[in-house]
Amino acid sequence: MNPLNFAATVIILSASGALAPGPLFFVTVSHGIKSGTKSGILFSIAHSLVEFSLVMLLALGLLSVANVPSVRLAVGVAGGAALIVFGAMQIRGSFSYKPEETKTGQSATRNLFLLGLALTGLNPYFIVWWLTVGANLIFISLEFAGLAGVVFMFVCHVWVDYAWLILVSGFAKRSSKILQFKWYRILMAVFGLVLIYFGISFLIDSLSF
Repeated sequence: MNPLNFAATVIILSASGALAPGPLFFVTVSHGIKSGTKSGILFSIAHSLVEFSLVMLLALGLLSVANVPSVRLAVGVAGGAALIVFGAMQIRGSFSYKPEETKTGQSATRNLFLLGLALTGLNPYFIVWWLTVGANLIFISLEFAGLAGVVFMFVCHVWVDYAWLILVSGFAKRSSKILQFKWYRILMAVFGLVLIYFGISFLIDSLSF
């Protein structure tokens, strides 16, 4: 995979993952109602610090086994299967999710950075994504540029998080019912199909490696 195709793959997968409602998304909406884009920026910084640390730890661990076929196969199959499951869950969620009223209070602007760290580091979906899908992306990065490739991959990924969380927080300032918008549900379902497509591609590539 050449760098441009890889960057496009990372951006599409990142957008698909970022779109799925999770703890950080809901808190960004909730705090964005009162704080606007400030909350999105702080949550993005906290999220990226935790994420970069995890990515580099995984990269350093995988670097020594990058050329072991059995490890590459296991990571590829796990990543592909995870994408298919995440995609199916996202499609289902786009039709069945019932949004609750978001709440604001005195703590709406307190400790946003620490809250972002906690909601990122303690989010099971986030950890599983990087141990499966993300690990496969790290392997591909290592293959064509070593650790520099991993940094390139992370840059392609992280700007999507910043753009989405800042957009959501700014949008929440104007409307707290973002999850009720029809376009959002349709977009989430479309990205769910995209995740399934990439999951199948990952499985095929891994089994033919």
